[in-house]
Amino acid sequence: MRRLSDLRASSDRTAGTGRRWIVALTVLVGLMAACSSPPPETATGPELYSQLCSSCHGAGLEGDVGPPLGVGSPSAALPDSYLATSIRRGIGTMPSFDHLSEDQVGRLITFLRDVQAGP
Repeated sequence: MRRLSDLRASSDRTAGTGRRWIVALTVLVGLMAACSSPPPETATGPELYSQLCSSCHGAGLEGDVGPPLGVGSPSAALPDSYLATSIRRGIGTMPSFDHLSEDQVGRLITFLRDVQAGP
């Protein structure tokens, strides 16, 4: 007969595996949505964010799979150059968006800074 502690350990491992699958699936869906069609060159910062970032960072920049980017977030204290490099190369589980032009990255960062500045 299995001991209760063995059953709990097995259950904990199963739950951890399930959570990892959910996170992986969420990231995959976000990547597929972001990569489905490139944004137009003339897309605004809010349009770029909505198409490429909101599935992971939240529609209101509150964070979800990715960290928050809005008012009071740690990213608000980071230099623009760090954000630009992170967008272009990706960081952690975030994919790279090296297909964006310099102007698009600039408009995206300007949008983030405007939101981070608050009302």
